[in-house]
Amino acid sequence: MINPEYVQTMSRYNQWQNNSLYSAAGGLSQAERMKDQGAFFKSIQRTLCHLLWGDQIWMSRLADTPPPPAGNIQASADMIADWQELMEKRKAFDLEIISWADTVSQETLSGDLSWYSGAAQRDVSKPVAMLVTHMFNHQTHHRGQVHAMLTALNAKPDDTDLFLLQ
Repeated sequence: MINPEYVQTMSRYNQWQNNSLYSAAGGLSQAERMKDQGAFFKSIQRTLCHLLWGDQIWMSRLADTPPPPAGNIQASADMIADWQELMEKRKAFDLEIISWADTVSQETLSGDLSWYSGAAQRDVSKPVAMLVTHMFNHQTHHRGQVHAMLTALNAKPDDTDLFLLQ
């Protein structure tokens, strides 16, 4: 399904795109970042909080990093209220994802992972490769929402095309 090079590429794409979104959002006021724009998590900042939470919960399962402080999806959007703190935690966690990606093996990707899913309310077991793909897909999904909200506020994030990744 996937290989370590895919994981490494996507970890760097994640960092590049997060840097772009946070840079664009940083030019907005806090009120603009918190404005309800009709997205699932309502605002830019709340969506970015959920996205960090999602990465932290998946990495806690995949790489045994600490789980996020918010205990569930509903609380994830309000996990970090301070914009500066959110930016710092995002940058630091992107480096953790890259560090993990740089050491992930094909053997690890070929295994299975079992955990209790709060979203599904049951024990789940799935192939690691599928779950890693899901983590990166989840990032892209919510970054797309943030990109649209930023565009609506006339902020200008970078292009999102993967082939432009340096």
